[in-house]
Amino acid sequence: MALSCSSLCSRLSLTRLSGLSTNRITHGLHLQDVSCQSRLLLCRHFTSSKVRRGIGRYVSSRLQWANAKYEDFLKRRFPRFFLLYHTFKVGFRMLFQDARDVKRIKTKMLAEGVKFHDLHYREMEKLRQFRRDLIKAIPLVIITIPPFANYLIFFLMYFFPRQLLIPHFWTPRQQLEFRKVYHSHRTQHHQPVLKELEDVSHQVKNGHLESLLKNLCTKVQRGGNPNVSEILAVRSLFSKAPLAMNTMSNNQIRHISPLLFLTPRLPGFLIGRRLNSHAVELFQLDRALSQMGPHQLSEWELKQACYVRGMNADSLGTSQSREWLSQWLQVSSALKESELSLLLHCMVLMSANYPSAASRH
Repeated sequence: MALSCSSLCSRLSLTRLSGLSTNRITHGLHLQDVSCQSRLLLCRHFTSSKVRRGIGRYVSSRLQWANAKYEDFLKRRFPRFFLLYHTFKVGFRMLFQDARDVKRIKTKMLAEGVKFHDLHYREMEKLRQFRRDLIKAIPLVIITIPPFANYLIFFLMYFFPRQLLIPHFWTPRQQLEFRKVYHSHRTQHHQPVLKELEDVSHQVKNGHLESLLKNLCTKVQRGGNPNVSEILAVRSLFSKAPLAMNTMSNNQIRHISPLLFLTPRLPGFLIGRRLNSHAVELFQLDRALSQMGPHQLSEWELKQACYVRGMNADSLGTSQSREWLSQWLQVSSALKESELSLLLHCMVLMSANYPSAASRH
């Protein structure tokens, strides 16, 4: 039976071949049409979207498997390098996400004619922080331009992460450490700012306001924390000479600039313009935050908001940070744009003694 079946199949095959051969001779044109159609059907079959998706899923799964094996190898054999690798991987992902968010916000502003001060608080903060990160990253990009500089740049980034890298590429431990370092640079200017403010108080012609300003400076210098009413009592002095934004002395603006992480090593007129621009931006951020409500901030956003305004809240609890930010917003919401100089001085008046005062309570 098996032999008969095989012989039958062979005969059928020979007949099919001979038929095709005869058909090729007698009906060549017809065979060409059939072969072209069959090729098209084959092409459609093998280039279908299902096949492409299947190949894509297979390649993606193999790459993920290889990447997981590589990360597991690094984690077991080179834990320090793995931490650096993981930090950079997550950092690049966050940076690309921020870039997409900024592009979306910019597109919205252009398409709908939305101004910066009309944006949501989180959108304003995203634009502000991304711009600062971009400015810091520019020197690093310039260093990489010469040939073979990429080898040097990895060396520099490993040994000088605070100076060269933006916060996206800091480890959680470095985040806390570097914020503390930067804040210590700010605190070095607290006493000079208070001293300048105390010296200027002698130029105040109104005796009552002069007394209030002196008492305010003395209270902070002695380790006290002024309340909101004490600060707002002298607000009128900061809308005119010599304490208004455009009339402050060069020494005063050079001491206030580092509070906002601005370099004081520029010509006086340029420092004044930059300081005024950042003060207006901070004022607009406060307005947007008041509208949103500080209670909607996450813990990280809360501490970041305090840090931008002169307070390193890493050593404070969430309730203490929220209380301090609420007091700041009370002062800010009561001020006019012509009194922005007082808002900048509040970065010293309200934060110089707050952690120690809070711990005593």
